[in-house]
Amino acid sequence: MTATLPVSVESEIFYPSADGQPVAETYDHLYALLTTLEVLKQYLKNRQATVLANQFLYYAQGFPKLRVAPDVMVIFDVAPGGRDNYKIWEEDQVPTVIFEMTSFGTKGQDEIFKKTFYEQLGVKEYWLFHPKGEWVEQQLRGYRLRGEIYEPIQDARSEPLQLRLVVEERLIGFYREDTGEKLLIPGELVEALRQEVLARQQAEELVKQERQRAEQERQRSEQAELQIEQLKARLRSPLALAQPSLNVDPDTIE
Repeated sequence: MTATLPVSVESEIFYPSADGQPVAETYDHLYALLTTLEVLKQYLKNRQATVLANQFLYYAQGFPKLRVAPDVMVIFDVAPGGRDNYKIWEEDQVPTVIFEMTSFGTKGQDEIFKKTFYEQLGVKEYWLFHPKGEWVEQQLRGYRLRGEIYEPIQDARSEPLQLRLVVEERLIGFYREDTGEKLLIPGELVEALRQEVLARQQAEELVKQERQRAEQERQRSEQAELQIEQLKARLRSPLALAQPSLNVDPDTIE
């Protein structure tokens, strides 16, 4: 059980939310980080969970230098929304899934130190993704906690997230296990919305055209009925009856 410092002592300790270091090594790393963050945020938006990116994870109360900054971390059973940093002793939950956008320069830290640390912390899944594929085979590698030990993930699935992970060029593609549906990235969401709006406009135009055709048919039908009634009226008139050469029974006109 984590010891709790007195309020007065804890209030005097400063836990920074930034260290002035760049968020990511390259554009590809940054894009993969931000895309993963946004996709998982949308996926979990109705859940009691939060998704944080490149923010300090403090794991020892009273020791602000004891921290790590996962690229993307998913924490369940906490209040939704962002945080400037994440303190385990305040939230009482360890991250469930962590993604690191690794590079050749951070290989040792990501594959050895962080892997061992997350394993000891009890993070259920740890994923390494290399957008450029410099050292991670097939760009993506995952570890799943079995007991207290990480085992390589062989099925490309995230059990806690119930998602299947697929490398798609320099991004991670996420697919729902229950429906097979892909979780769209922001650009794909914009295109899907555009297509939806276009389809709706086309459907509305078809309905409008059908209403116009129906109205035209109604008007033609009314005009035809009016012409028939006018013809019947003329045939019943005294002038028409006085002309024997016009041998037409008005009651037979429909």
